[in-house]
Amino acid sequence: MNIHSKPYVSHDHSRFVTRWLNAKDKRHQELENISHSALSRHSFTEILQNEIQQGASLNAAMRRLRNLVLAGLIKRDLNGAADLNEVISTISDFADFVIQTHLQQLMSEMVETHGTPLGEESGEAQELIVLGMGKLGGHELNVSSDIDLIFCYSENGDTDAKNGQRSLSNHEFFSRLGKKLIAAISEITEDGFSFRVDMALRPNGNSGPLVASFGMVEDYFLVQGREWERYAWVKARAITGKPEHIAALEKIIFPFVYRRYLDYGVIDSLRNMHHQIRAEVVRQETRHPERGINVKLGRGGIREVEFLAQVFQLIRGGREAVLRDRSTRTTLRTLADKGILEANLVERLMQAYIFLRDVEHRLQYLDDAQTHIFPANQDDQKIVAQMMGYADIESLNQVLLPHMQFVAEQFDAIFKDKSEQEDEVINTTTMSASDANETITAYLQTLEFDDLNDVTQRLTATWQSAKMQALPESSKEKLAALIHSALKIISQQTEGQANTVHRLLDFMEHIARRTAYLSLLSEFPHAFRRVIRMMSASDWAAKFLSRHPILLDELLDESVLHQAPDWNAFSAEVATTMHEQQGDVEAQLDSLRELHHALLFRLLAQDLEGKVSVEHLADSLSKLADIIVEAVVQAAWKTIASRHRETPKFAVIAYGKLGGKELSYASDLDLIFLYDDDDQDAPASYAKLAQRFITWMTTHTSSGILFDIDIALRPDGASGLMVSSVQAFEKYQEKSAWLWEHQALTRARFCAGDESIGQQFEQIREKVLRLPRDAAVLKSEVANMRKKMRDANPNRSELFDLKHDHGGMIDIEFMVQYLVLKYAHEHPELTGNIGNIALLNLCGKLGLIDSNLATETANSYRLLRKYQHNIRLQGEERARVQPEKVLGAVKFSEALWDALFE
Repeated sequence: MNIHSKPYVSHDHSRFVTRWLNAKDKRHQELENISHSALSRHSFTEILQNEIQQGASLNAAMRRLRNLVLAGLIKRDLNGAADLNEVISTISDFADFVIQTHLQQLMSEMVETHGTPLGEESGEAQELIVLGMGKLGGHELNVSSDIDLIFCYSENGDTDAKNGQRSLSNHEFFSRLGKKLIAAISEITEDGFSFRVDMALRPNGNSGPLVASFGMVEDYFLVQGREWERYAWVKARAITGKPEHIAALEKIIFPFVYRRYLDYGVIDSLRNMHHQIRAEVVRQETRHPERGINVKLGRGGIREVEFLAQVFQLIRGGREAVLRDRSTRTTLRTLADKGILEANLVERLMQAYIFLRDVEHRLQYLDDAQTHIFPANQDDQKIVAQMMGYADIESLNQVLLPHMQFVAEQFDAIFKDKSEQEDEVINTTTMSASDANETITAYLQTLEFDDLNDVTQRLTATWQSAKMQALPESSKEKLAALIHSALKIISQQTEGQANTVHRLLDFMEHIARRTAYLSLLSEFPHAFRRVIRMMSASDWAAKFLSRHPILLDELLDESVLHQAPDWNAFSAEVATTMHEQQGDVEAQLDSLRELHHALLFRLLAQDLEGKVSVEHLADSLSKLADIIVEAVVQAAWKTIASRHRETPKFAVIAYGKLGGKELSYASDLDLIFLYDDDDQDAPASYAKLAQRFITWMTTHTSSGILFDIDIALRPDGASGLMVSSVQAFEKYQEKSAWLWEHQALTRARFCAGDESIGQQFEQIREKVLRLPRDAAVLKSEVANMRKKMRDANPNRSELFDLKHDHGGMIDIEFMVQYLVLKYAHEHPELTGNIGNIALLNLCGKLGLIDSNLATETANSYRLLRKYQHNIRLQGEERARVQPEKVLGAVKFSEALWDALFE
């Protein structure tokens, strides 16, 4: 993805290559021979062995090979034969080769002298694990870079000294081995060096021991590990060691580097780290004003691109494995693929990164120096420009500086301190002062706030509570700044200001101990504004967000938040996640809840913004439930050790709200379970599956629950079997079912599982619903059932109960069920599961009821559902309104009831 053309440039521009070539005549041919194609490990081995066969020691041979490799890379790069990927991959591969080759020889020598180091607990032979850090860890090394290393070993113990060998502790053995390895790689001889080695990233830095056991590494992470070290250890890559020991070490590293939650607090930590780096660069620039641009650490430099990539790794890597790659370039591409950063923005960052790395290499090609700063000498500046394909430094800067400016802008967009604003009246000092009430009240008056006393008292009570006072000072500062911002925003509301404040402070109290959430809201003001809008619009939404604050992450990308769900993609994501986590039921339960809640929250956000109708929302919530039910059936079946087949012949049938695709946010699921399997183990296996299904759905985990499940509609109700065969279900419906069970059947449907069973169920359903019925008996039984329900739910208020009162939603649903049962034998299209509104209109079209009454009753049902939905969003238990709001609508449903039943 190189964006500047790569003209042929002679390697003579590199003084290092020129000096190296001039030292021995044969080197011209050697360089010509190796520069025809990319170098590989096979090439390294072949050249090294050839040098050794000619009498060179390993150290001398390796240094000669290093110079040849470097000269070959410079030639291929400047000639346009190699791109950045080849250059950094080759030098990284070579570094691995150097470490592995030297370590193999040195380990043999040490074992010969002292015996093999053994673990005191396992008794296993121990090996030195060399971790490559930084750009070596990311396999993106510079040509003239040093290599950052850390040395580890699995267990303490001693060597198994024999035959006069001197025993050493494992720690002493590996310390000596590490020192020898560093010397072999980095000591400068007449042939130069292989790589400079930096060990400063090890636990406790240069003051710490050279090597660390796994136990020491783990203790260090727990007790002393600093925030900036998480950033460094993201890149840690084992270059040597046993695979099982490497895997054990990675399990120690993982919880230190990554968090299970979305860690937005890391933005502030990296910002502070960057400030320190920039401050040092500025100091150096002040002392040496003659120096040029620093393409690595300067503003808009390589380090800022790396920070942009790694901040999202640290934020999300604990939850998304794909973001744990050590390569900056791979991580940037992943951020685009996942929509975390816009694709065109990532494309430009990649272009800038490649250009900057190419410039950095050319600075180093001059003299094989580890530099990132343009030389003060104008002639050298011109050489660097020409190596980049430009005539002079001015022409190069016309391309370089816009790249760096773009990087700086993107860096600022993420890392700029959002708390830097005007002096805040609401701060940790004023909120904690003895006259806090007066200060708050005066400030609220300037904002023209309603309910001054109520809001002031709540703010003071919340802030001065023991829970808030126990917070770290940094959290208090973030919280105070957020409250200050929130009050300004809430003051713009025309109504419900106090309610919004109460809901927001309830939420803040809930998340106050989680600095990651406070950081997210501080770093992303647009997300905080949306939280406030949601709090204002819905008490239910406020409580839902308080229960699941991890969903705050969903608010960051406005474009995704407003997209209609891609059900195929979501279904595939759920299935893939279940497959990847197979065998870890706890992880599966959490993932199901998190995926469900995230999409539910997106639908909620669209709902509160008025983007979807109640009917469309209900369809979406029902589709979401269907996908979750299907995933749970398939995943739970795989946990049954005694299962007698790979794919269950089992189906879930939905009744009630889910059956009629009228699900709301907090609806439970009315379900029954059917199977069609003659195996003798089938009844027991499917009963176990049904029970496990309910457990998976209803278990409270740290991520909440999925759904409450009601299976009372199964044949014979509470006294019946949990699962029924298709044949038993059919027999029950035809011979034993009560009329109310046939009413329920009018809006039942196949939901998940074996589709052939779903088809059989639909055939049974249609057959039962189309049975001829005695009209007088049907009318009497439906009316009596409705009376029982109304008597069981009396309304003693002066308000209209949208659900239970005469002309309300249940009346309309009963009328639809009655019409289906009465006329379906003559009009089979009435058995279609098309919803109450469509069925009413169909009955009017068929002439079964007055067409105008049908239309108006359908409109009434739509209005009542809308009112009910809005009331539920406010967290009210009963859906009741002032009668005058609905009288004009329910008179039609009352009239239709009277026409049918009076």
